[in-house]
Amino acid sequence: MSSTTRPVGARASGLTRDQIVEVAIRLLDASGEAGLTFRALALELKTGHGAIQWHVTNKSELLMSATAATLEPALAEPGEGASPRDAVRAIALGVFAAIEQHPWLGSQLFAVPWQPAMVRLWEQLARPVEELGVPADALFTAVSTLVHYIVGAGSQNAVNPQILPANADRQAFLDRVAGAWEGRRADEGSLIRRLAAQLREHDDRAEFLAGVDIILDGLEAA
Repeated sequence: MSSTTRPVGARASGLTRDQIVEVAIRLLDASGEAGLTFRALALELKTGHGAIQWHVTNKSELLMSATAATLEPALAEPGEGASPRDAVRAIALGVFAAIEQHPWLGSQLFAVPWQPAMVRLWEQLARPVEELGVPADALFTAVSTLVHYIVGAGSQNAVNPQILPANADRQAFLDRVAGAWEGRRADEGSLIRRLAAQLREHDDRAEFLAGVDIILDGLEAA
């Protein structure tokens, strides 16, 4: 079925595209991309495939719609008087929070770089970055670096809970890793031993924003 063909006579009374996307997001949150099927949607919505496909033709279209809906709050226009740096930090933190809430989001953004949500993210970051004085011939690299850091770091943060040992909390896991760093011989990594205390005590969001600031500091200095 083409992306422009809709099933004839399948429109369900009262069913909306927004309802379909909302349920799709719930399925993605619960089971990832593999859990999002038209069969699962039909069961959740208590309707038929045809009624759903009246609004959303295929899974690719549905994934892009769900991605756009979950990212939308992070891409709000900055408040009046916000500096370019504040605008970038607000977008970065919003994307970080969205991926933390919806762990599938990061991989979906990278999977289809030309989808509306990713294009909008680039646009929203490019404006304040350009206002920082980044020249036109360096703008692509600057925005690309921010996008990859923001989405990549956000995605890693979102999967961290999944790699924790059974029944272990975050602090216990950090203590274990930091202890392993501290236990290395000096000739194996003296810097790692010195950084262990910071690993044990770090705050994920604060470290994430510090990374954004490092990139912005470099752009402003250049």
